[in-house]
Amino acid sequence: MPSVHEPEYIEFITRLRNRRKAQNLTQTQLAERLGELQSYVAKVETSERRLDVIEAAKWCIALGITFKDVVPRSLQAALENASHYQKNQDDNG
Repeated sequence: MPSVHEPEYIEFITRLRNRRKAQNLTQTQLAERLGELQSYVAKVETSERRLDVIEAAKWCIALGITFKDVVPRSLQAALENASHYQKNQDDNG
């Protein structure tokens, strides 16, 4: 039975997979970098298994990218706005 995920999560996983492929890495090679089995990478990339934030960070490290490189565009603006909001709060004491 296919999993139902938010569009942002699907975009996030697609971006991770595209980054892996852009580096000409196989699922097996990425799995080795992660200390996991190839089936783990396959399950994540097909959304059969969901990544938590710590696992997502490990994927970014294994791919040599930042989280910002793969976070969905719709969330990038929201994260920037939150950052600006926090900076303003800090500046205003």
